[in-house]
Amino acid sequence: MNKKTTVSDVSPQQFRSTARRVSLVSIAGNLALSAFKLAAGILASSGAMVSDAIHSASDVFSSIIVLIGVRIASKDPDQKHPYGHERFECVAAAVLSVILLISGLLIGWQAGRTILSGETQEIAVPGVLALVAAGVSIVVKEAMFWYTRHYAKKIGSGALRADAWHHRSDALSSVGALIGIAGARMGLPVLDPVASLVICIFIVKAAVDIFREAMDKMVDRSCDPETERAIRDVVTAQEGVLGVDLLQTREFGNKIYVDLEIRADGKSTLAATHEIAERVHCAVEREFPAVKHIMVHVNPG
Repeated sequence: MNKKTTVSDVSPQQFRSTARRVSLVSIAGNLALSAFKLAAGILASSGAMVSDAIHSASDVFSSIIVLIGVRIASKDPDQKHPYGHERFECVAAAVLSVILLISGLLIGWQAGRTILSGETQEIAVPGVLALVAAGVSIVVKEAMFWYTRHYAKKIGSGALRADAWHHRSDALSSVGALIGIAGARMGLPVLDPVASLVICIFIVKAAVDIFREAMDKMVDRSCDPETERAIRDVVTAQEGVLGVDLLQTREFGNKIYVDLEIRADGKSTLAATHEIAERVHCAVEREFPAVKHIMVHVNPG
């Protein structure tokens, strides 16, 4: 069964402005947070917090990718791209998912290497400031995750959804740092790499899910059954429609394309059947703003 369709009911202008605003908030938040964590890590002698600060700074790059991808995806159709540029947003989501995957694997690799080499006993005992910085990071990054995820769902943006999970991965990284710092202060530094291994699993799963969704949209995945059923109901409710012979949908970035064959009275004039097709066309686009284009063919009933 198909997954729930993630498409946008907003205009290209709203899509672009919302994604741009959310990405700029992400960039500003990550820059401020990384500077704070870097200072705390240095002052409190916490290598884990310094690493966490670098992770936050790297998230700025992912937000920039979102800005570029969304800007291209929201461009109007042109002679070389008559169907629009929405799939560039899928490309941005795929790129971000790969970056997220690499980040997760690096966290897991470093944690595994630390455990196997026995280096945990060599970790310096960090100061209380590092604990405070880790706690602040968890709260801020989790808030940024929910903020970005909210708007990603609102405008149907896979790239923003991937960026939201970058925030969540940073929050999880800070959880690992918090556990590691607390463990080091209690004489149990091995807790840091153990927590990182668990975090690695969550990050890798999120990356795979985001990449799979982006690829589904790139290869014209159909809408979910509920959406197709709702479209069919709208079509059959139109005057003059005797039935639906064919309904095919495909996701194109964050929009939907529909191919439809309906039955009408075979004795009607061409003008009458054309009017029925126009009625169906307008009804579907009115009820489903995410539908960018619909092709209606009329068969004699």
